[in-house]
Amino acid sequence: MRHRIHQRKLNRTGAHRKAMQRNLAQSIIQHGQVTTTLAKAKDIRPFLERIVTLAVQVRRCAANRDPVGSLSARRRIQRILSDRCLIASEHQADYDAMSDAARAKTLRMQSGRRYRTGEPKGRLAFTAESVVHRLIETVAPRYEDRPGGYTRIVRLPDRRVGDHTQLALVQFVGEEEPPGTLTKPEKSARRRRADARYAMAIRLGKEHGRRRPPTDAEAPEPPDDASDDTSPVEDQAAPTSTGATDSSDSAGDDDTRTENQ
Repeated sequence: MRHRIHQRKLNRTGAHRKAMQRNLAQSIIQHGQVTTTLAKAKDIRPFLERIVTLAVQVRRCAANRDPVGSLSARRRIQRILSDRCLIASEHQADYDAMSDAARAKTLRMQSGRRYRTGEPKGRLAFTAESVVHRLIETVAPRYEDRPGGYTRIVRLPDRRVGDHTQLALVQFVGEEEPPGTLTKPEKSARRRRADARYAMAIRLGKEHGRRRPPTDAEAPEPPDDASDDTSPVEDQAAPTSTGATDSSDSAGDDDTRTENQ
């Protein structure tokens, strides 16, 4: 039983476990969510919740004009989380195409101090942003009126290749997409080729059907309604003609009888 065990060791030393928690927390702040194992997700959640609570405290102290409390909370975040330079997604392609010297200028000032806000400086089109700055200025404002519970764990049906470990998704509350905005995944190259072959077969079948002349078996037959309509007329006309012939014959017989008399 897990009595008096307040954290998971995860088969790591204390320094290794602390570094893992910092890296996962920084990645979640940068991207909004991270896919990891279920054990690591359960371990990182209280660590990240405490950091977000301190970030909310920084904003509340600043709103109440308490610089001492704001600075104290900011220093605690810096001590627990450490720091990381973040590049905005719209500038990531330009950053990857830079040389090492240009990247160093984008990340740090000439004095060696890191850029924190991510705003353009001098001749630089963009600079790096501090993970602590993004936590306080971007993440914390969304949870100022929320008393805890800033993250969620979503168990995934996939398993990690190799050891078949259960995977989970750790994300901030409110970062998930509603069902109406989900986009349909793109088709693979194999599926696109199969659909093209299927469409070509359907088109060729239709063209072959239009070009082929009809056979005797497929020739149109006369409608049955016409024969049904003519038969009653013939049946009705036959008794009329027969009756007229009989009457003329009977009249001729009467004339012959009269002459003989």
